[in-house]
Amino acid sequence: MKIFLKTEDEIELMRQANQLVGKTLGELAKHIKPGVTTLQLDKIADEFIRDHGAIPTFKGFPNPYGGPFPASICTSVNEVVVHGVPNEVTILKDGDVISIDCGTLLNGFCGDSCYTFCVGEVSPEVKELLRVTKESLYKGIEQAVAGRHVGDISSAVQDHCESHGYGIVRELTGHGIGKEMHEDPRIPNYGRRGNGVMLKANMCVAIEPMVTMGKRDIYLDAHDRWTIRTQDGLPAAHFEHTVAVRKGKAEILSSFEEVERVEGKLY
Repeated sequence: MKIFLKTEDEIELMRQANQLVGKTLGELAKHIKPGVTTLQLDKIADEFIRDHGAIPTFKGFPNPYGGPFPASICTSVNEVVVHGVPNEVTILKDGDVISIDCGTLLNGFCGDSCYTFCVGEVSPEVKELLRVTKESLYKGIEQAVAGRHVGDISSAVQDHCESHGYGIVRELTGHGIGKEMHEDPRIPNYGRRGNGVMLKANMCVAIEPMVTMGKRDIYLDAHDRWTIRTQDGLPAAHFEHTVAVRKGKAEILSSFEEVERVEGKLY
């Protein structure tokens, strides 16, 4: 395992990449409505990212199970937990939820963030899933402080979600991030306090709870070898921020501000 501590200049470059991700998600929020295809959303994101001088890091990302990822964002609808592939067949409808995971490469550093959106009028039960998952992200971020451990982040996420009866996906994790989108260490969403790698100031990590309304069991779609779904077919939620570990309080480098401004509300 090799963990890269960032300089202040590098963290500033990472902030710029991550702020662009937040702006991209905000731009997408304007277009998320019934009747829109996930492929349309991908084209909007790709153009927005490139118009701002960056490269979408997801496009062409290698897959150990098949071909490279063919799109610029992941669009995961309802029971799709992560890695949903944008296409012209998946049309958003009233009551859906869609998790959009987005990554950029700007000035040599990566940004990575995800937000789960409501499409039209969503059931109270699904809104509650989104609210709790989003809360768990910030509870995890509170633990991303120098001197604590990865397990402190993991436990905070797990305890909050499981206390509400939700499932925590275990096969997928958050990760370190920097010049590469995926660096050490892995950041699971389950674990024990005090366990795992000790956090040091200027580590940068992506924390990303992936939470299911029902059981935590998932499977890989055999068709595209990317899409990961809940086995019971119930909805999932996914929120992600990139943060810099600091002494005393973590620093969030990505942002939901643009999304929340468009939505005009918080979950």
